[in-house]
Amino acid sequence: MWTLSGFSDEISADLQTQCRTLASLGLTHLEFRSAWDVNVLDLDDDQLDLVAAMLPRYGLAVSSIGSPIGKVPIDADLDEHLRRFDRALYVAKVLAAPYIRVFSFLMPAGSTARDHRDEVLRRMTALAARADGHDVVLLHENEKGVYGDSPERCRDLVESVGSPRLRLAWDPANYVQCGFRPYTDGYRQLRPYLEYVQVKDALLTSGAVVPAGAGDGELRDTLAALHADGFDGFFSLEPHLAEGHDLGGFSGPELFATAHRALVDILHEQAIAYR
Repeated sequence: MWTLSGFSDEISADLQTQCRTLASLGLTHLEFRSAWDVNVLDLDDDQLDLVAAMLPRYGLAVSSIGSPIGKVPIDADLDEHLRRFDRALYVAKVLAAPYIRVFSFLMPAGSTARDHRDEVLRRMTALAARADGHDVVLLHENEKGVYGDSPERCRDLVESVGSPRLRLAWDPANYVQCGFRPYTDGYRQLRPYLEYVQVKDALLTSGAVVPAGAGDGELRDTLAALHADGFDGFFSLEPHLAEGHDLGGFSGPELFATAHRALVDILHEQAIAYR
């Protein structure tokens, strides 16, 4: 049975408001990216303990740590970034998160992704190796501007690193905003490595983010195909329906509920069970 989750900081900066809203929608999981306007990796130990204590009171568990690891320039200091990644591993352990979201480094203006392929693979291999011995899988998000922003380069990334610690998160809106039709252009080649879905849709004409099924992200085709081939994992709402900020997108409680309803309507339409 599929499990619904969501980037709870799209609801509010206040953690308790995040939890109350998720619980009111019947969600049992959240993707934890920030609280109190502080990135998850910058929370101190006392704040982290507060998070760990609050979530069970609302019947919530963490589906993934929405970290910013790899969302830095390709020439950023790697040793420093690996130390930051150690914090992500610690946070995942404290919050019992099975996944950590990562990115494949930002490409400099005026260069092509292929110019930096070797360095990207070196860095992503280092991250995957650092995760060995931890009960966690790294989920690469196809963010705009990183090496893996196309289906072809996502496949290259995961196959070249060749680690079971590195798998793919599927973000259809990001693919659309890079000019791709996600299901048509990417599903077949990426399905063997796809382990997590971020639910966000967008329009090809403008790149504007819209509720699931209202854009060109081919959500219905993708969900039907995943259901047909037995996918069993998380679907994390990342609506981005109001605005963006340094920590990520924002929707507010009402628009987050709108995004949730749009996804649930598709699941009901396709007779797909979820929790």
